[in-house]
Amino acid sequence: MVDQSQSSGSQSPEKREFIAKSKQFWNPGKTQAWQDMGVDLVIDRREGYFLWDMDGRRLIDLHLNGGTYNIGHRHPELIEVLNRGMQRFDMGNHHFPNMGRTALAERLARICGGDMHYTMYASGGAEAIDIALKTARHATQRRKIVSIINAYHGHTGLAVAAGADRFKKIFLSDQPDDFVHVPFNDLNAMEDALKGKDVAALIMETIPATYGFPMPLPGYLAEVKKLCERYGALYIADEVQTGLMRCGEMWGYQRYGIQPDIMVTGKGISGGMYPIACVVVREPYAGWLSQDGFAHMSTMGGAELGCLVAMKTLEILERPMMKPMVNYISETFRNGLHEIMKLYPSFFVGIRQCGLVMGLEFDFPEGAKPVMKHLYENGVWAIFSTLDPRVLQFKPGVLMTADLCQEVLERVERAVGLAYAECMGSGRRGTRAA
Repeated sequence: MVDQSQSSGSQSPEKREFIAKSKQFWNPGKTQAWQDMGVDLVIDRREGYFLWDMDGRRLIDLHLNGGTYNIGHRHPELIEVLNRGMQRFDMGNHHFPNMGRTALAERLARICGGDMHYTMYASGGAEAIDIALKTARHATQRRKIVSIINAYHGHTGLAVAAGADRFKKIFLSDQPDDFVHVPFNDLNAMEDALKGKDVAALIMETIPATYGFPMPLPGYLAEVKKLCERYGALYIADEVQTGLMRCGEMWGYQRYGIQPDIMVTGKGISGGMYPIACVVVREPYAGWLSQDGFAHMSTMGGAELGCLVAMKTLEILERPMMKPMVNYISETFRNGLHEIMKLYPSFFVGIRQCGLVMGLEFDFPEGAKPVMKHLYENGVWAIFSTLDPRVLQFKPGVLMTADLCQEVLERVERAVGLAYAECMGSGRRGTRAA
């Protein structure tokens, strides 16, 4: 039974004042949008997979800020690494060789496999995407970039141009001559885009996250990689949300049996403790590093403290118990969610899943929004997919316990029932199959 004490209540005067100031001084559109959706969350304390609102209400975090908190909030081993690191290090100077940057680069080369060799550093995922695209352009001496319709790769200049219209047109970043978009899972459209042999790179999230986690058809990614090789385009794997064991392997592309030319990782590699993102490149395509190593500079990219945290994060994720744990969590949620689907078969209609990368599909216009609201009111934070709001992004952490998985499922069952009653009418409730 769900603990009703977790349900959201009226706002305290302190929270009302804080939200008003957020609209006044921070971001009025975003702040008001959350209020309109019934989510008045102001995150205060956080620990493990729990968040506490500033009014003291606890929520289980199934958003993880896109996988940033993959191993939980404020992981004690990362706190220890940061505390020890600060006795000697700070961000460092990005111009000079450094033990932390070099050690992390060497480790990433080993973990990524193949001839993935050099690591280039950024302070966040969008900057890393820009580095990847610039690297591909230099290596191929071509300008054109192909990406997926409704993709999301961040909000800097090149990254946003590779993504969905919503995020680029507002800033006049749509450049149709340089950035071509094709439907996901459509090999014919992909070949049409590549066959002119004028494309520098295809960039693709292994599973498009903000688009609601549609799953690649069997063999699709491998065939796309072959098309890139045939027409001389580099394959950039955006693993910002699908990497770091979330698909059951260290990188999502390993789950699908491909080897990219360039790979981008961010969010979770920071452990949620110190900003860092990385671009790992096959040796033949990293020529600018030798031609002009100052061609891209990032003051905070590859910060020494961030490298220490990233090294510890990778160590945790490489431990022998990790893969069985991810498989257990994945199976637990798959089985439990299918049981909930049986209760509401006309409303909760699909589960898109690869490991802990999960999208829950609801057959109602923007159906994930009321589910999100009722989850929030019942002590769980998960977010709708921005570019397909019928789909709820459901992202358990890789270190969740069995008890916490069961608690989540109980709360999800109640929230889905309430959302169904709100959207479809309480008289149309299904019955659980025997």
